[in-house]
Amino acid sequence: MYKHISVLLEESINYLNIKKDGIYVDCTLGGGGHSFEILKQLETGHLYAFDQDDYAIDKAIVKLDTLKKNYTIIKSNFVNLKEKLANLGIDKVDGVLYDLGVSSFQFDIPDRGFSYKYDAPLDMRMNQSQDLTAEIIVNEYSFHDIMHLLQRYADERFAKQIARNIEKDRAKKRIKTTFELVAIIKKSLPQKVLSKRGHPAKKTFQALRIAVNDELRVFEDSLNQALDMLNKDGRVVVITFHSLEDRIAKYIMRDKTTINVPRNVPIMPDVTPDYELLHRKVILPSEEELLNNNRAHSAKLRAIKKL
Repeated sequence: MYKHISVLLEESINYLNIKKDGIYVDCTLGGGGHSFEILKQLETGHLYAFDQDDYAIDKAIVKLDTLKKNYTIIKSNFVNLKEKLANLGIDKVDGVLYDLGVSSFQFDIPDRGFSYKYDAPLDMRMNQSQDLTAEIIVNEYSFHDIMHLLQRYADERFAKQIARNIEKDRAKKRIKTTFELVAIIKKSLPQKVLSKRGHPAKKTFQALRIAVNDELRVFEDSLNQALDMLNKDGRVVVITFHSLEDRIAKYIMRDKTTINVPRNVPIMPDVTPDYELLHRKVILPSEEELLNNNRAHSAKLRAIKKL
């Protein structure tokens, strides 16, 4: 059954520091939890929310319409942030939120193919109109491409064995379902790994999902756009769920808040960064949230302000 619990909700809203007349963007509408809280604090301001998923958009509209306030949903990948907002006459904003990863309903609806817990087609598309699916990657990418994909996007120690067994099995018949892939993964891992806590297919499924949706390149591109669009005192808040996303946010934000001066060149007193980090250490969920929402366990929040 579909159920959506927004992660780090209070913290993200606090760091956005919402102005009642501001322009805000939720780049990851999903179940609408963060958008709902942003919209609640607006009076004459406006919220723009991005999502590619028709199911998510339909669910969010029902939730957001109860507030009877100004919002616009943009059915698009957030990599098109500047272009889509420019089409609506918006070139500057007061805040942008990213709640990355897969929405709860995408995991919980079996036929989306995101979860190793349900037997379903190997899909994993956030945008269901795109051509590339996990089935295509598993059956048509080379052994080396699959191995490198598992290593790069999931740090899978047994990437070579998994890729080799995928290659062997697909030579007999096309691999079409999540459970077929799970079976291949399980036979690729040693018993001591299979006996450990946690599902053995978790890393492989993560890597495939990232590849299908080109998540890392898209996020890096979009985050740079968002930072460029901020008004003075505008904020960008990013919630990530794995180290690769967090690393992108960390290094981009660090770069934006650092002045690099060549050696032997005196630092001018009026040279300051254009941006400021809003906290010294990464923000993690509270103990209470961890108890109430299992999906919050890997979440990290980073926030930055335009000076």
